[in-house]
Amino acid sequence: ELGIINVNAIEEYEKVKERFEFLTNQKNDLEEAKESLNKVILEMTEKMKTQFSKNFEIINQNFNEVFVELFGGGKANLILCDDDVLSSGIEIIAEPPGKKLQYLTLLSGGEKALTAIALLFAILRMKPSPFCILDEIEAALDDVNVARFGSFLSELSKETQFIVVTHRKGTMEVADAL
Repeated sequence: ELGIINVNAIEEYEKVKERFEFLTNQKNDLEEAKESLNKVILEMTEKMKTQFSKNFEIINQNFNEVFVELFGGGKANLILCDDDVLSSGIEIIAEPPGKKLQYLTLLSGGEKALTAIALLFAILRMKPSPFCILDEIEAALDDVNVARFGSFLSELSKETQFIVVTHRKGTMEVADAL
């Protein structure tokens, strides 16, 4: 009444059971590894947030100091757009001497260039590099600002060697070698 009986059923059951146990162990190992990786990612994210916030404040302070030196006054700030520091945009706000506080997009071409130079040097002040190549970054500046840029570059050249590609006489005058 039972019909045909598979005599190999016991052996097949043992093989399937071994395979099932092996795959279950593999699945459990993968889940544990996933949890471990998620913990590491969370820890690293928190460290990155802390480190970014600390360095952002240093760069912001340096940016204001360099801006004041290059412009001969005024003030500048970097502002995070969102609360999530790792994905937030950064707004650059500058107030050259004798002007109202405004966003970078509202400045003249020379003021934008000098503000960008101030930001670059603010980052270099935080972590100086052994050398830096600058390719006509002062091209949009007028002669007075080129002179300020040149003297500031001379001051920074004590820690960093600069290679400057330029056609401005003011910059060439402060160079140690041509």
